[in-house]
Order: sequence, then structure tokens, then C-alpha cells
Amino acid sequence: MTIRHLKVFTAVVDAGSMSAAGKALHVSQPTVSQAIAELERYYGVKLFERLSQKLYLTKEGELMLSFSRHLIDSFDQMEEAMQRAAENACLRIGCSVTVGTCLIHDILAQAKEKMPELTTRVIVNNSSDIEQAILNNEVDLGIVEGILKSNDLSVTPVCQDELVIVCGKDHPLAKEQIITPDMLSGQSYISRESGSTERNQLERLFEEHGLQLTRTFCSTNTEAIKNAVIRGSGIAVLSRRMITGECEAGDIVILHVEGLTAFRNINLVIHKNKYLSKSIRMMQQILCATPS
Repeated sequence: MTIRHLKVFTAVVDAGSMSAAGKALHVSQPTVSQAIAELERYYGVKLFERLSQKLYLTKEGELMLSFSRHLIDSFDQMEEAMQRAAENACLRIGCSVTVGTCLIHDILAQAKEKMPELTTRVIVNNSSDIEQAILNNEVDLGIVEGILKSNDLSVTPVCQDELVIVCGKDHPLAKEQIITPDMLSGQSYISRESGSTERNQLERLFEEHGLQLTRTFCSTNTEAIKNAVIRGSGIAVLSRRMITGECEAGDIVILHVEGLTAFRNINLVIHKNKYLSKSIRMMQQILCATPS
């Protein structure tokens, strides 16, 4: 027994005949007759009596009608509520700091053009925390850079990001055209927190070249790191995207270090078992078209 059976039964009652019910439902009379017969077999009762070419409800039919109207009404209300929920869906997005600062606002603007009814909630944190949020279903998707650990995630590269070594304009290395790796040894180093991709990549990069720096400042806040660099507290590694304004103003200088380059992918990350809603598929289309 399905909601379709109940709608056919109720239509027959309201229309007064199976042929009229068929016209109202835009189906054939045999289809209506079959649905009524299936209901009667399912419950083992007679729902209609035919007398003088007219249909009359039996007592069992009257009992069925009292429930069917209520169930159909509840079903229709559920349909409307679910459609409204789909139209007013909230997409939860987790971003790494670089993405949350430099990319997400353009992405959200494009999403708003494609789905004006869509609401979004954005969380900005380091990549490892966003990875965990995806695994815990606290966000629907992540846009992060670097290497993720879990095999339960679907990772799609979106664009590339370059990490650069920087210092303030008054730092002794700022006026050097070319920096050798040895010139970095012993320098004061301003770093991100342990869950940050920048810190992990930087440490691997320095270890490969046998460089030892003195960590004097550690922060989860990129603006705090940039300010520390500008004030001459040491060198740091930052996304090139994050320091465009400061470089143009001359406050931060990118150091060109021989043999030290670091690029990483910015990725769209979704749990492999995640249901791909309309809003998630739309976001996939936007991100796949993002210029490198």
C-alpha cells in the first residue's frame, strides 16, 4: 500500500466513479480499478459497493477514508516542507586561512549568482581542523591546501598556490637580490601553528636543506604574522596571495632563495560518502572553473 493507492481511493470517493477519478488523476479507468483492487486485497475488505451503476462506500471504506484524507494531507505538508527546506538549504563550507582570506568571497559571489536562494556558513581554520570537520560532518565541503591524511575524503585540485619566504623592508636580507639557503640559517623565524600546512611544508623544506632557524613567534593568525614580519621580528613563509597589498606598499619583501620553491594545490574536499546535493554540485562546477 502506497500514498498513490490512497490518493486514487480518495479521488474515487470525491469523483463518485472510477472513470471520473481517472480523468481527475489523468490516468485510465483500468489503472484506477487496479489500484482499488490492490487496496482491497491488501486489507482483505470491500471498500465500495456498486448499486444501480453507482458506487457507495462500505463501512470499511468509510474507515479507510477517515485515515486516507489525514495521511494525504500530512504527506502533502511534508512535500511542501521538504521543498522549502531544499530551496532554503544552508551550505556549510570549511576553508583554510589562505582560501578564507583570498578566494572564498569571489566563490560565494558566483554561488549567489547561480543560486540566489542559497545561504552559506563559512568556517575558517587550519587545514587539519577543516579535514576533521569534514570527517565529523560539521561542514559539507572543504576548500583547503596541502596534504590531507584521511582515505575517506575525495580530493579534487582546484588551483595552485605558491609559498614564499618573506621579511620586512628593513630586514638585513631585504636588500639582497639572491639569497642562498645558508643565509637563512640562524634567522628568527615566525611560524604558523602545528596544524597549518604552511608550517608543515616549511619545516620539511628547511629540513631537506639542513637549515636551522630560531622560532621566535608562533601564531594562528596570519595578520599577526604579517605584522610581526613588517616590524622586523623575523622571516616567515606565507602564501603569495596573502601579501599582495603589503608587497605593493613595500612593507614586505619576497626573498628569492636559490633552490627553495614551494607550491601546493588548493583542493575541494568532500567526504566520499557525502550526498552530493544541488548546492554541492553547483560549488563543484564553480571551483573546477577557478583560474589557477
